[in-house]
Amino acid sequence: MSDDTNISAPVSTIRNLGPASDTGFARAGLTSADAVRALGPDEAYRRLLQSGTNPHFIGYYALVMGLQGRPWNDCQGPEKAALRRRFDAIKAEARPEADSGIERILNQIGTGQRR
Repeated sequence: MSDDTNISAPVSTIRNLGPASDTGFARAGLTSADAVRALGPDEAYRRLLQSGTNPHFIGYYALVMGLQGRPWNDCQGPEKAALRRRFDAIKAEARPEADSGIERILNQIGTGQRR
C-alpha cells in the first residue's frame, strides 16, 4: 500500500478501502484520497450514493474508521449506533427512494435486501 499523504494517491490508499473504491468514488468525481478527506466521510459517502452506488452500512463505517486511521472492525457499541443514525440520514437524503415503504421496515427487522 502506498503513502496516502500524496495528493495524487488513489482513494484505495485510505485504510479499509480497496481497489473497487477507486472506481466507485471516481464515478462520484472523487479521484484521490485527499479529495475524500477534504469532504469528510459524510459528504463523500453522500456523493457516492448520488452517483449510483447502493447504500451499505459496513462500507460507510469502514470509510469513517479508515479516515480516522482505525480498522473497520473497531467500530462497536454506542459509536456504531451513532454511525448507523448518520448513515440512515445520509441515505435518506441522497437516495430517498431507497429508504421507503416495505424495504425500510424489512431493514429495521434485519430481513431487508442484501447490499
